[in-house]
Amino acid sequence: MIEIEKFHSRVAALETLMQTKLGVRGPSLSARFKRAGRRLPKRIQKAGRVISEAQTLSANPKLARLLDPKRLNAAFADVTTHLETIDPVDRRKGLVLGVLGGMVFNLILLIAAILALLYWQDVI
Repeated sequence: MIEIEKFHSRVAALETLMQTKLGVRGPSLSARFKRAGRRLPKRIQKAGRVISEAQTLSANPKLARLLDPKRLNAAFADVTTHLETIDPVDRRKGLVLGVLGGMVFNLILLIAAILALLYWQDVI
């Protein structure tokens, strides 16, 4: 059996962690996991589903007794350790560098096409 207050405080801590690390907002934890989507690995998504189901079951005191504390603790541990390893600044840098890299590659292709066209027309 789990302690409901402790469970809700862990869910709140997980929600703030998702907000700070991934920038995901939502009315509930399950909505936040859905918005995070493919940014999280399958293993973490599955742990998120376990926590979300537990959150819905914890609303009813009789159903809250059915929750497995070992499974919940493992799910919380998986999700928090994964989210703590995420560096939001590095994620933003990677996104910007990826966009810039794509733009530079397209510019190189454009310049190569222009040079090939000029060579074909005997301008060069």
